[in-house]
Amino acid sequence: MGSDRVTLKIPRPLYERLRCVIEGTGFRSVNEFVVHVLRDLVAEAEESSPALTPEEIRIIRERLRKLGYL
Repeated sequence: MGSDRVTLKIPRPLYERLRCVIEGTGFRSVNEFVVHVLRDLVAEAEESSPALTPEEIRIIRERLRKLGYL
């Protein structure tokens, strides 16, 4: 029986910062928040065109860097 989820590892300091960021919001967990942000990033990239422009790639990389993924 396979799972439809995988585990992503992020630095603990980033996790703690995100936990503070979501306090008082509708997000129930850091995981829920991160999934939301990543879905938004992907949807935004897909809406613009089938192929990403160099500028879109730069923007996505910058957002991921700010989230601590790069």
